[in-house]
Amino acid sequence: MSRVLVLNASYEPLNITSWKRAVVLLIKEKAEQIEHNGKMLRAEFPLPSVIRLRSYIQIPYTEIPLTRRNLLHRDNHTCQYCGYTGEGLTLDHVIPRSRGGKETWENMTTACVRCNVKKGNRTPREADMPLGSTPRRPYSSLHFEVMRHLNGGHNDEWRKYMIGLDE
Repeated sequence: MSRVLVLNASYEPLNITSWKRAVVLLIKEKAEQIEHNGKMLRAEFPLPSVIRLRSYIQIPYTEIPLTRRNLLHRDNHTCQYCGYTGEGLTLDHVIPRSRGGKETWENMTTACVRCNVKKGNRTPREADMPLGSTPRRPYSSLHFEVMRHLNGGHNDEWRKYMIGLDE
């Protein structure tokens, strides 16, 4: 089952759709094909992997709630200190709460119990425990979906349209 990244006219990622819906948008000339993965629908028609809408769609901004589930999803269920991906991950404040650290996307990350205890009430620099990735506010719920595909090794051609969002 091929999934297709849909870009706005401005090349901003909008959503992920089925290849069938993408082909309909191409046939109706509501979109243009930007990327394909080498698979062919017909001899003269490559199966799209990225399409761009011809007209701009205004999308309202929606805030993604800061929850345990969303943090784990953002960090790909991986300890950001040692790379552990098993059970029992905890949430860690990069700057500890006792030192003024807030509960924000930029100050929270996932950590295994061992790393969380080792880091203690220190910053990553003080504990000599560098973060695997800088914690950031997710761009959108689409960001979660795209990152799941990219982290799964699928649709690598989408990565260049997520510049600055997939770090």
